[in-house]
Amino acid sequence: MEHLLRDDLMVSSWRMTVANVPAIVTRMLAPFIEHPTILMLVISLIVLMVGTSMDVTPTIMILTPVLLPAIKAAGIDVAYFGVTFILMTVMGLLTPPVGTVLNVACSVGKINMERIVKSVWPFLLAEAIILLLMVLCPAIVTIPMQFFMGG
Repeated sequence: MEHLLRDDLMVSSWRMTVANVPAIVTRMLAPFIEHPTILMLVISLIVLMVGTSMDVTPTIMILTPVLLPAIKAAGIDVAYFGVTFILMTVMGLLTPPVGTVLNVACSVGKINMERIVKSVWPFLLAEAIILLLMVLCPAIVTIPMQFFMGG
């Protein structure tokens, strides 16, 4: 099964490269490149929407090469983007309609989706607030990162 996933991702990557998808996405995001905070907010919304219907690994493998040129063009720290990007994709695991983790929790706990979604909303709200703070104030990520890297 893992072999099939890897092959599908390779084909998807090849198709995106041939179709020049990263350049197209960078052009679409160009109006926001002068405003890194707005760019990160737009990317956050895109990644969250994709994350609600796709698992983390394919989301990372497909969207990273597509979004990275825009991130670099805007002068956004790549490590900072990586931290926020991972948080965005993980939020998708807990967000309906697909919510992979929600489905697993329903099966293990033998409860229905409606009940678990009601229980998860406060945590999603907290995670969304943290994500918003990280986007509005990148220093929340970059200062500790510089401290631990000895910079």
